[in-house]
Amino acid sequence: MTYADMFSKVKGLFMESDVSDISEHLAFQFNITGEAEGIFYAEVNDGVLAVEPYEYFDRDAIFICSAETLFKLTDGRLDPILAFTTGKLKVQGNIDKALRLKQIIDSKKA
Repeated sequence: MTYADMFSKVKGLFMESDVSDISEHLAFQFNITGEAEGIFYAEVNDGVLAVEPYEYFDRDAIFICSAETLFKLTDGRLDPILAFTTGKLKVQGNIDKALRLKQIIDSKKA
């Protein structure tokens, strides 16, 4: 799988989330390791989600994981907290805001 394939799939999965009730600003950078290695970010600003294939310098948290782990997280097959405690997901930055990732993932639009 290439980075472009991975990013396209992940962006589609993230964009299914309903973040309209999140009024705070959240910015997460994802550093993907291994196959499909690369960087992208997800940002929530005034209830609007953006997912772009760039580095985000004013981020709240960085998530480091493989593409496989990220797919499992975004489609609900792996809990982010479990992934962190088992070492499949590394987190740097504001842990309180990083925990909001679960809320975004769990908010799939009906």
